[in-house]
Amino acid sequence: MLGAIAGDIIGSVYEHHNVLHKQFTLLSEDAFFTDDTVLTIALADSILNNTPYVENLKKYYHRYPDAGFGGFFKRWACSDDTRPYNSYGNGSAMRVSPVGFAFDDLDIVLKEAERSAAVTHNHPEGIKGAQATAAAIWLARQRQSKTEIKTYIEETFNYNLDGRLDDIRSTYTYNETCQGSVPQAIIAFLESADYEDAIRNAISIGGDSDTIACITGGIAEAFYGGIPEPIRKFITLKLDKQMDEIVRGFYKKYIDRVQGKEDPY
Repeated sequence: MLGAIAGDIIGSVYEHHNVLHKQFTLLSEDAFFTDDTVLTIALADSILNNTPYVENLKKYYHRYPDAGFGGFFKRWACSDDTRPYNSYGNGSAMRVSPVGFAFDDLDIVLKEAERSAAVTHNHPEGIKGAQATAAAIWLARQRQSKTEIKTYIEETFNYNLDGRLDDIRSTYTYNETCQGSVPQAIIAFLESADYEDAIRNAISIGGDSDTIACITGGIAEAFYGGIPEPIRKFITLKLDKQMDEIVRGFYKKYIDRVQGKEDPY
């Protein structure tokens, strides 16, 4: 989950100032968390404390109203209506990483990813983007190879993952849909050599940089067994106390126990 949060924070300074190369400053002091981080932690809070997703998504919006939420989500979060609004935006995928880390059965991961998405993103593409991202994280946790992850995602979700970053980079434009950003984020992971390289890959194609890096980062964390300590220290300093407490509690219960660590984080 911190891998996704790190992708968001690192990518925050490049969303509106795209860089189409990998030699950019990784840990910029100007970096900040966006709605991607806020809603990722909202879902983690729901899983950790058994709180309905819809309740926490609205609560966290009101706690961090200036985090850069999209218009449709903002109107929904500010209303008394709890019905979904049929979105196929990549918001369902950007926030789903806690699902991929918390549950030990793939069928449960898929069902829970759908539940987490459908409170807002009940369009089939919105659900598919969340499920594909969560499934990739779960498969990476099971030490599946990149080839196995790629094959499963392609066969299950009908995403084309044969593209190469060099080709994507030359033609890609800003796209906030699941179908226009989740496959690219997964390809950025598939071409990576390590966690940092995955984030550099994701940001280097341009577009919705923070969200693509967020999606890539969650998968890369699971596959590479964590994130580098300098990145971990950098991003945790960007979180406030309430966020930090939820993240630490989530890691203690769902991630560090699996990795045999005595202390969260």
